[in-house]
Amino acid sequence: MKREWIAELSTSRMVLRPLELGDAAQVQPLFAQWDVVKYLNGKVPWPFPEDGVLQYYRDVALPAMERGEEWHWTLRLKTAPEVVIGAIGLMRSDAVGNPEQNNRGFWLDPKWQGQGLMTEAVLAVNDYWFEVLGFEKLRAPKAVVNVASSAISRKTGMRLVEVKMSEYVSGRLETEVWEMTREEWKSSKLAKGSELAS
Repeated sequence: MKREWIAELSTSRMVLRPLELGDAAQVQPLFAQWDVVKYLNGKVPWPFPEDGVLQYYRDVALPAMERGEEWHWTLRLKTAPEVVIGAIGLMRSDAVGNPEQNNRGFWLDPKWQGQGLMTEAVLAVNDYWFEVLGFEKLRAPKAVVNVASSAISRKTGMRLVEVKMSEYVSGRLETEVWEMTREEWKSSKLAKGSELAS
């Protein structure tokens, strides 16, 4: 799947736009905050470089999108669609540089957390993963101490399948691995009356 085929997604309050290199300047000051990066993969450098987002978009994310291995979106409120408030991405289990088989990752500017926005984004990209891309299973490892992220997995119908240790920006931490199958997603959408259910 090529980059130009990645769809813009929509939720009740947000627009999810496919990632572009031009987003880097706006994202850099948002992403380079300890509260944003501390529970991300240990490969993320800290202190975060001044051009870290640009390098990541140019050298990692956009090439992976071109190869059809990853799908990334910026999150924007419909009331202010030019302002990036976070990001969410999907990754194939066999993608380059994905030994954890982590299929989904996200971050949100701290001032917008706690309002259910990321749950909306997760529902949208889960639907894309299963219904558009056609994958059969979604896995999402996360640090046990990252209780807000675990709560999103639980709320959106995932189940805890494994606990292990993994490296994060903040160090080696106990990790929960959450999982969902395509059939579980379809049942979950219908059971929750998701706005994405058809």
